[in-house]
Amino acid sequence: MLIEGILNPQLLSLLSRVRHTNTIVIADAAFPFWTTIETVDLALVRGVPTISQVLGALLPNWKCGGIWMAEEFLENNASETLNDFESHTRGIKRFFEPHLEFKKRVPKAIGLVRTGDTTAYGNMILESV
Repeated sequence: MLIEGILNPQLLSLLSRVRHTNTIVIADAAFPFWTTIETVDLALVRGVPTISQVLGALLPNWKCGGIWMAEEFLENNASETLNDFESHTRGIKRFFEPHLEFKKRVPKAIGLVRTGDTTAYGNMILESV
């Protein structure tokens, strides 16, 4: 029986299938549903869990080489939010692009993890190393 780390069996299953250069999406509560991508829905209520909380659980045991985000994230959030996301990405290289371009990357992901987060444009695509 697992007693530490990620306990959600569906999320563990998804993560175990990610290989070198595969991507996963960590998305907010309002992110569109993609019928072609396995979705692990962790949303409980508005704001729970946050994308930062999911990153805090995921990144200590998952080797991430890059993160893609919408450039609108930088324009639509306070410096406190920007700093929170920066601290949770632990200095991993982040790439910013227009939101519409970001969404074009989504169908290539292995899976999507939906959170209860409401941060404007806080969605991210993580690429494994």
